[in-house]
Amino acid sequence: GMTGGFAYVLDLEGDFYDRCNHELIEIHRISSEAMEAHRHHLRSVLTDYVNETQSAWGQELLAEFESYQRKFWLVKPKAANIKELLKNTRANPQ
Repeated sequence: GMTGGFAYVLDLEGDFYDRCNHELIEIHRISSEAMEAHRHHLRSVLTDYVNETQSAWGQELLAEFESYQRKFWLVKPKAANIKELLKNTRANPQ
C-alpha cells in the first residue's frame, strides 16, 4: 500500500486517470502552479537518479522536463494531506 506516501506517475499513454481506483487515491497533475514544490522535488529526484545511474531515459526526462511535466501525476492516498507530503519526505528521506 501507500500508507502516508505518494508517487509520481509518468502517463505517456494518457490513460492513467481512467485506470485508477479513485475510491482509494487522489491524483493531481504536477504541472499546475499550486504543485510547484512537487515539480522541484520530482526534478531533484530525477537528477539524483541520473547522477547515480547515468540513465539515458532519465537524462531525456530532465532535458525535456518542461514538456514531460504535463504528463506526470502525483498519486496519494485520499487520507493524506497533500500539503504535508513533502514535509514528511524531507523529514524522513528514503
